[in-house]
Amino acid sequence: MLRSRRFILWSLAAALALSAVAGAALVITAGARPQITGTQLDQPVLDVPLIDQHGQRVSLATLRGKVVVIYPFLTACHEVCPMTTGAFIRMSEAIRRAGVSDQVALLEVSVDAGRDTPQRLAAYANLVSADWTMLTGSAEQLRRFWAPFGVYFSQTDITQPAPIDWYTHQPETYDVTHAEALIFVDRDGHERIVVVGTADVGSALPSPLAAMLNETGRSQLSHPQAPWTVQQALDNVGALLGRRIPAP
Repeated sequence: MLRSRRFILWSLAAALALSAVAGAALVITAGARPQITGTQLDQPVLDVPLIDQHGQRVSLATLRGKVVVIYPFLTACHEVCPMTTGAFIRMSEAIRRAGVSDQVALLEVSVDAGRDTPQRLAAYANLVSADWTMLTGSAEQLRRFWAPFGVYFSQTDITQPAPIDWYTHQPETYDVTHAEALIFVDRDGHERIVVVGTADVGSALPSPLAAMLNETGRSQLSHPQAPWTVQQALDNVGALLGRRIPAP
């Protein structure tokens, strides 16, 4: 599985490098110049309505006017997703402290239509104390949502012995390999920055997230591939807002 995940990560990075040729530089308000991490783009996003953890219909169009940060994940992930959720916890706190919660939306969007129902997303959000939006949909809706971002995913065989699912308490029957991409959409609904890599949370995670990691995940926690930090993610948000947001 790790080899496939690395291939998707590197393939996405190559695709972004090509698309960046048409990218436009970000304009940052004078006096507020956070450094940008990742590939800069400038392309409209496709609006595909999905369902959040409360059963409500959400689309990127409904978030117009906010900077949106998007990450592909699944609640049954045992490798890198828990690290990104941990990073989102800290990002959400920093955004709240900076007083810009009404200007920024964090989204974790599923790549696992078979398991990630709104009810399961709600249970995951409660488990990790998440205060941001999590989205899911049918397999076709999720593919339509992710394809324009260059994020591809596929169902794979489970590593044996099968881990016990935290939600059903039954052995898992499959896994999902997916690209690791942190995507930043500006207030006009344009994809502007993409960071390919793994969240570096300093080898520390809240216990519910740490408990989800398998051996590969624990290795990634200690030595993340192509790491990005919470401050770098917040600097990207700040570049789109025109101000700097310090990490907690």
